[in-house]
Amino acid sequence: MPGHFEPLPGGGAAVALDDVEISIIRSLAVQLLELIGPGPGEDASADPLAELFAEGPSEPPADPVLRRLFPDAYGDPGQAPASPREAEERLAHSAEFRRFTENDLRAGKRESALTVIRTLDTLTPRGDGGAVLKLTAEESRQWLGALNDLRLAIGSRLDITAEDDADDLYRLPDEDPRKPMVMAYLWLGGLQETLVATLMP
Repeated sequence: MPGHFEPLPGGGAAVALDDVEISIIRSLAVQLLELIGPGPGEDASADPLAELFAEGPSEPPADPVLRRLFPDAYGDPGQAPASPREAEERLAHSAEFRRFTENDLRAGKRESALTVIRTLDTLTPRGDGGAVLKLTAEESRQWLGALNDLRLAIGSRLDITAEDDADDLYRLPDEDPRKPMVMAYLWLGGLQETLVATLMP
């Protein structure tokens, strides 16, 4: 179990984590929450009915990490539009889609990050300082979403747009300031891969 998820009866998953690993994942989840920002429901004076019909932003986020987490829905970013009119249509469709979906997407990502923090906060340390994290099936799915978001965020900071881009980063010397982020990216990828395996039928 150390370093990778294993299935639990009933569809859950378990993983043994040491204190440093717990601290790293929790810190990254908190940073992700801060990046995504508070939800409209976190304002105590907010009108719940108004929130139900609230529209999201129509422009893509300025932060490159948020742009990776909330990409445009229309058009292949690697393919140039055939004409100025097509480019204009893409922008209009993406803006419309964003207005009606981004608030819900943000709420889902926020809830997944909160699930990571809450489940880590319930851990009881073992004698060696680590703990075994046991997740329900639903918590496992939320962890999977959060791990994916964390890898996207780190990958964006490292300018990784495809797995091929990461090849050179894997061979960075230890003194390179990007090395800790690369190691976190790889480690989270391993956790994500084993968690996916536990959720397979």
